[in-house]
Amino acid sequence: MLRVGIINVTGYMGAEAARILHGHPELTLASVTGRSAAGKPLAEVFPHLAPLGLTIEEDLGDVDAVVSALPHAASTETVLPYIKRGLPVVDLSADFRLRNAADYETWYGPHPAPQMLAKAIMGIPELHKDEIANAKLVAAAGCHSTTAILALAPLVRHGLIEPDVIADSKTGISGAGRTLGLSYHFSEANEDVAAYALGGHRQLPEITQELGALWEAPPPRVTFVPHLIPMTRGILVTCYATPRGDAPTTDVLRKLFADFYADSPFVRVAEQPPATKQTIGSNDCLLYPTIDARTKRFVIVGVLDNLMKGGAGQGVQCLNLMLGLPETAGLDRLALYP
Repeated sequence: MLRVGIINVTGYMGAEAARILHGHPELTLASVTGRSAAGKPLAEVFPHLAPLGLTIEEDLGDVDAVVSALPHAASTETVLPYIKRGLPVVDLSADFRLRNAADYETWYGPHPAPQMLAKAIMGIPELHKDEIANAKLVAAAGCHSTTAILALAPLVRHGLIEPDVIADSKTGISGAGRTLGLSYHFSEANEDVAAYALGGHRQLPEITQELGALWEAPPPRVTFVPHLIPMTRGILVTCYATPRGDAPTTDVLRKLFADFYADSPFVRVAEQPPATKQTIGSNDCLLYPTIDARTKRFVIVGVLDNLMKGGAGQGVQCLNLMLGLPETAGLDRLALYP
């Protein structure tokens, strides 16, 4: 059994990665760290993880691979020593998602190790499986961006749309992490829906970068608007795009999506518009491609669990590929419903 360590297990992403690895047939969770809880039993911070029997350490110690669940800007300096040792590292933050240092600086500020950006692989296995399998550093894509990219990639790859798309996204509150904030209090968020980051969300450049790599022209223009929904988990993105030329029939469109993701075990074309509850606790992304008969516009709905396929689950999926394991190992589980 290969030994995996999680950096910053005390956040939602770290805790979810621990839950997944506990049931992994090929990997064992050997150690976990947490900046604010070093020395405490993991069960004291997350009682549901008590069966792991781990204590939160200051350092990972002897491990074969690393999953970092630190926030952006904090992850880079922490994972660099493991990268230098040649260990496979999956970073769940945004620190290595953007290939261009200038783009990173625009959205986050100066990068602490810009030379590493070109060495990192974007952690979307459906688009970069072979690259991930040969990588030592993978940056798992964000939850909004994963959903939007998977929803639009087949259309972009086949040149079926004009280069101006809209992605309207709804997210559960766990996407904000465990950091306290007024807008995430129950009395503020309950019975409420609110758009945010209208001036530009930090996952927008991920969407533009990945779709642009599939495009034969300059990167597409993406209007991306996220909304906060009073639920714990889940992402629902509805993407709108104008066909380039005559639009295919819905049956042809669905076959195109099915063929595009034929070798992707966690992406399924749904038979009806999917709901977020159909993916909770699973690593699935459900897509529903259709065409508005009146406007002849593509309308693509995508849903996933932001902590699974939009975070820790996708990270473990990437780690499996990096370690030469079956892509689905530890992740082949049904959603929790209702």
